[in-house]
Parts: sequence; structure tokens; C-alpha cells
Amino acid sequence: MSRSSPAAALQPATYEQALAELEALVQAMEGGKMPLDQLLASYKRGAELLQQCRARLQVVEDQVKILEDGQLKPWTSA
Repeated sequence: MSRSSPAAALQPATYEQALAELEALVQAMEGGKMPLDQLLASYKRGAELLQQCRARLQVVEDQVKILEDGQLKPWTSA
């Protein structure tokens, strides 16, 4: 029987979910009414989400480089 870690259970399934949670955390923190302990926990969670988003974006960028023959080319809307 496989048990997942608590951190794994908190991982958003998609980039969009992670970004939405991160944006909600930022808005709540900017409100200025959050207790200090909750503010610190939110900051830590935000840092985790930011790391996840960056990692997912890097994976996509690497895939694009492979598709573009090893070079990331500028986006053009043609």
C-alpha cells in the first residue's frame, strides 16, 4: 500500500491551478490583515508554488527547444 507524503497531496494538478493559488495567496497577503504566523505560512506556500510554476515552465521551454531543433526561437504570430 503506497502512502503519499503530505507535501505531494498539496501539489496542484496543473500549472494553472498552482498559479491561481499563488495569485490568491498574494492577494490575501497584500490585504494586510493576516496574522503573522499565517503570513509566514502563506509566504512559504507561495515560494513552493512559485518553484512549481517555474519548474513546469522550464519543462515546457525545454520541450519547445527540442521541437525547434535545439534553439528557442522568438514567438511570432503569423
